[in-house]
Amino acid sequence: MKLVFAFLSGLIFGLGMLISGMVNPLKVLSFLDITRSWDPSLALVMGGAIAVGLLAFSWMKRRQRSLLGESVQLPLVRHIDKRLIGGSALFGIGWGIAGICPGPGLVLLGAGVAKGFIFVAAMVAGMLIFNLIERARH
Repeated sequence: MKLVFAFLSGLIFGLGMLISGMVNPLKVLSFLDITRSWDPSLALVMGGAIAVGLLAFSWMKRRQRSLLGESVQLPLVRHIDKRLIGGSALFGIGWGIAGICPGPGLVLLGAGVAKGFIFVAAMVAGMLIFNLIERARH
């Protein structure tokens, strides 16, 4: 049953990305370019996602188990540190350069778009480099 809900969640997410235009790098870059051809439509998509997330997280804070009976693991860390700021900056720079973030990148990969393959390959390489650096630190 968990696999069915995981599949349906991914399918709904992917369709939402496609319908909203979030997988179109030019539309995303138009949203980020507030000086020329600004396209504010993705602000509505993000606003809707934030609203759904706030409702879901506030509901789940009061529960010990999910609807499927799994234990709930909400984030516990609440402080802002250099790593969070650095990671956020890297994410923003990558999003601004490519017009793609991880979710839409996976949708593009699944659709067979070459730019999605390149993005996901770079994302995986970045994760591997991060793991190597973390191992060296410890």
